[in-house]
Amino acid sequence: MNKKALFCDGTGGYVIPPEPEANTSVILQFRTAAGDADSVFLLTESGSYELEKRSTAGEFDYYAIRWELGEKPFRYSFQIFGGGDMAYYSQAGAHEREMKEYDFEIIPDFSTPDWAKGAVMYQIFTDRFYNGDPSNDVVDREYIYIGEPCVQVKDWNKYPAAMGVREFYGGDLKGVMEKLDYLQNLGVEVIYFNPLFVSPSNHKYDIQDYDYIDPHYGAIVKDGGEALPEGAKDNADATRYQARVTDRANLEASNRLFAELVEELHRRGMKVILDGVFNHCGSFNKWMDRERIYERREGYEKGAYICADSPYRTFFDFFGSHEGDWPYNHHYDGWWGHDTLPKLNYESSEKLEEYILEIGRKWVSPPYNADGWRLDVAADLGHTQEYNHAFWRKFRDVVKEANPNALILAEHYGNPGAWLRGNEWDSVMNYDAFMEPVTWFLTGMEKHSDERRPDLQGNAAHFIRTMFRYMSKLPMPSRLTAMNELSNHDHSRFLTRTNHVAGRVGDLGPEAANENVSLPVMRIAVVMQMTWVGAPTIYYGDEAGVCGFTDPDNRRTYPWGYENLELIDFHREMIWIHKNYEAFCTGSLKMLCWTDHVLAYGRFLNNSKEQFVIIINNGDSLREVKVPVWLAEVPRQGFMRRMMYTYENGYTTEYEEYHVTDGELVVNMGSHSALVLKTREY
Repeated sequence: MNKKALFCDGTGGYVIPPEPEANTSVILQFRTAAGDADSVFLLTESGSYELEKRSTAGEFDYYAIRWELGEKPFRYSFQIFGGGDMAYYSQAGAHEREMKEYDFEIIPDFSTPDWAKGAVMYQIFTDRFYNGDPSNDVVDREYIYIGEPCVQVKDWNKYPAAMGVREFYGGDLKGVMEKLDYLQNLGVEVIYFNPLFVSPSNHKYDIQDYDYIDPHYGAIVKDGGEALPEGAKDNADATRYQARVTDRANLEASNRLFAELVEELHRRGMKVILDGVFNHCGSFNKWMDRERIYERREGYEKGAYICADSPYRTFFDFFGSHEGDWPYNHHYDGWWGHDTLPKLNYESSEKLEEYILEIGRKWVSPPYNADGWRLDVAADLGHTQEYNHAFWRKFRDVVKEANPNALILAEHYGNPGAWLRGNEWDSVMNYDAFMEPVTWFLTGMEKHSDERRPDLQGNAAHFIRTMFRYMSKLPMPSRLTAMNELSNHDHSRFLTRTNHVAGRVGDLGPEAANENVSLPVMRIAVVMQMTWVGAPTIYYGDEAGVCGFTDPDNRRTYPWGYENLELIDFHREMIWIHKNYEAFCTGSLKMLCWTDHVLAYGRFLNNSKEQFVIIINNGDSLREVKVPVWLAEVPRQGFMRRMMYTYENGYTTEYEEYHVTDGELVVNMGSHSALVLKTREY
């Protein structure tokens, strides 16, 4: 029995329909080499059931069984007999023993939006993307943030300072609108924004007002007040900032601008995902008001920091406090001890829970119509796991009721399985089953550039073992929508990782992030990103060659006028390949062969003419690679055509044919190269 030919996964070729409802029937399929198996059995908690051989196509037999689902998750694997041999098959592949922890699983009624499956996303850190409206720029000394006045950066190309959190370059939503032609031409389908709501930092993960887009990103139609005088120690007299971010005219104008942006994106066929920071807020938040922004502003209730009888007192956990601690009570719980990030105290306030749930609903509803949420540190919300799960179930209900096609993505490290049961999150930022394994394999670097592991660079066995262990934790609806990033705002830029320099900008300086980087390895990474299972997500500027150590250095500005145009063109070509073939969005993935520095895998739709083979050589020498392409359902005799080949000095999409003989393809792969092949159609 040819165990390498055995195959099954949770895609639509093997689970029909692929996202079934509860109490309905589903057809489960399994693939073997033609004439190779004597019998195939479905193994479930209730027993063993024999599949029927339904068809033969090319080199494969397909076995199937109809199964009646209930309301609970259904776990299963397969047992195959043939030629006196026996094998078990699960998400871990073919083995001689059962591996129940890798059983396949169907979660009835769990579906993710079709538009998000394999969608090409683009992450924008707004302050650093493009300044379209200088009139809304933060000005010098507009307010104090973490002990020092904020700074307006006049030189767009300046490197972020070590304490760059209070630096502002002026990027805004008008700037994004002006660059939509560029993004659409690149092939972007979804924009994911880092937080946009009123906040004093440039990263805006310390929300000040969840109800409004920050006027510094939106529109300031009514300016006034003064910058802080020299020697000011707090923001009680930050009258210009107070006027800009509390005046309803500015807030409502900013919300209208966001609605206009979403409308234009939808007109172009693009989607928008917002960043939801609901575990904690900021010390500037109107509910807390530690910075005394709202204390003297009409139309605002007193913050919990200001007075004991604030309507928001229960929103926070004031510890060891008594009435004598007010006014200006700083004894409250901050996330990870940070007093600038007050942790929201949901368990003690139904009003807070209702408010945040309403925020979740509001921004995916008219007139804003966002298409989903990315949830910051989502597993940390609340004080217990029981409450955390209860909250996210409620959040999903209100968001999906308002917009059934909204996507709910969570930031999460480790096994997210407990939240991916069909009633909380849709999927995750795919650190464990994409960013980390790809980074280790291609660069031998940790994702912050904090450590180098030469033993993991090119270690194909470690890559496959790690990748598939974590992929197995993602139900297929989640796997197809997982955010596959090479870089983001929390980690070093991938291009910088290719220089193998371990450290951070404070010790090494920003120029060290630019030195000795490898564009050939970057191109390989993009090929993998655009051909792997999930939603490829570009961190703004990666496509233009932006470098940087971990934050704040990874938050450099987009280099308008100084872009690596060839790298942009390469991204455009790979995005086109990804978008134009369904196999890359919802198709199966099968590893074909691997050895040190070399990987080959197939992407295909079952019983179709869409078969692709991707071959990677991450080594520094020429390699002859023999690939059993028939395992990806490529005909045993015929040709495959080249769609992309990257090499040390560039890339090519010129037409070239590769001969398949007896199901095998032999190709010479140059150093640091990647090849994308498609079955030639006749």
